[in-house]
Amino acid sequence: MPFARLATATTPTCHIGLGLAAIGRPGYLTLGRDEDLGADRSVEALRTRTHELLDAAYAQGVRYFDAARSYGRSEEFLASWLTARPGIDDIVVGSKWGYTYTADWRTDAEAHEVKDHSLATYERQRAETAELLGERLDLYQIHSVTPESPALTDKELHAELAEAAARGLTVGFSTSGPAQADAIRAALAVSVDSTPLFRTVQATYNVLDTSAGPALAEAHEAGLAVIVKEGMANGRLADPHAPAAVRAVAEEAGAGSDAVALAFVLRRPWAGVVLSGAATTNQLASNLHAAVVDLDDGQVARLDMLAEEPGAYWQHRASLPWH
Repeated sequence: MPFARLATATTPTCHIGLGLAAIGRPGYLTLGRDEDLGADRSVEALRTRTHELLDAAYAQGVRYFDAARSYGRSEEFLASWLTARPGIDDIVVGSKWGYTYTADWRTDAEAHEVKDHSLATYERQRAETAELLGERLDLYQIHSVTPESPALTDKELHAELAEAAARGLTVGFSTSGPAQADAIRAALAVSVDSTPLFRTVQATYNVLDTSAGPALAEAHEAGLAVIVKEGMANGRLADPHAPAAVRAVAEEAGAGSDAVALAFVLRRPWAGVVLSGAATTNQLASNLHAAVVDLDDGQVARLDMLAEEPGAYWQHRASLPWH
């Protein structure tokens, strides 16, 4: 599978990926993002910023890049970057389907994205992704599967996904919400002709929400590659918003709170790739420092104490404004 490419990478940062959620569209729910991007949120400005971040990430050893149909023009920006750099052939490219971007490049839209896990949406969005990324797409994920998602029971959808897998595309899923563990375990049970359908899982896991950890360990044991998103809890674990305990450990480690937050996740033996959601090259450089932050057991134990009840965590996340 394409993730085997990451196993051959030798840089410390090969297990950190770059997610494009925060820079593929003008609005997103990360604390401080309004200051990060400034006033110019034009398509050209964000395309240029995306290319700069992709260049910086690749130069510093990042080899996984993550987009989605609902991340504004993230696939388009990634595709144009790849076209301009045909010699880059040692990366893994992932995207997601299941949400449609509806904000029309506005930050004040009533709805920024609409969820639909139907077969018709898969077929439409698969064609849209193929038009942009073509054969460069390695991984296609169902976006934000929850336990009640029809994507877990739709046999026709499963058959089409299995056909795509037979043609060489890796099929995965991402999860969100307080019941991530239930969704992961339900997805692990999905098979086509006795063959497990999903080969990767992408889930939220961070200092403040560790609830998916046991299920992610089970997925890893079952052979799935685990991708961790929102390792900094949408900015809540980055300076200046980080809790005092995170900032204290960061001072001890000689790193930023963001690097400590990501190092906390990288320390998990099942974490294959941990995503950076950086919006600036300085943020990216600080995030990548996580690869060399060595947390001791005592520091990890102090961070473990910050975990919130999942329902409270996700309620807080839902309250964050789109900047």
